[in-house]
Amino acid sequence: MTIRRLAALPLFFALCAAALAGGPITADEVRAAQQAWGDAIVAIGAAHAAGGDARALAEQTVADLYGYDLGPVLFKPTKAAALEFRDTPAEAVSYFVGGEVPEDHGFALQPWSAVRFGEQQLAFDADSAVAMGNYYFTDAASGAETKVNFTFGYAKDDAGRVRIVVHHSSLPYVPHP
Repeated sequence: MTIRRLAALPLFFALCAAALAGGPITADEVRAAQQAWGDAIVAIGAAHAAGGDARALAEQTVADLYGYDLGPVLFKPTKAAALEFRDTPAEAVSYFVGGEVPEDHGFALQPWSAVRFGEQQLAFDADSAVAMGNYYFTDAASGAETKVNFTFGYAKDDAGRVRIVVHHSSLPYVPHP
């Protein structure tokens, strides 16, 4: 039993080092991750409008900003009903540009001219962060702004990059008279 425990020590120390590699997530890192996500949504729509490869950009966005390679990602997009949760990178890409999931028409293909993270609350622990609030999408054609509620959870990868591991979006409740 002692030998088995000692054999596990290198793995234990490697996991501890990986968890601490980048230190705790900061508010500035959360804001940078949010900015990168919003910029990517705008860029995907702009690429599509210009006849570019929006799918390749969406695939790169999901690979770079989401943590599917770290473990499960809990992703519940705003405009998803038949397949409410997106468990794989391919399903996430489909939500942004269409393709894999029949109900998807490409949320990022709108196109949007801006994505702005507004009022929000942040919570931090030793190795993750959660942000909850509102973000606003500006329609490139009309200039109309759509308010959406969000919850994003973040974790760092082995390189210390902040990645999305929880993404829930929904439209605000509208009471019926």
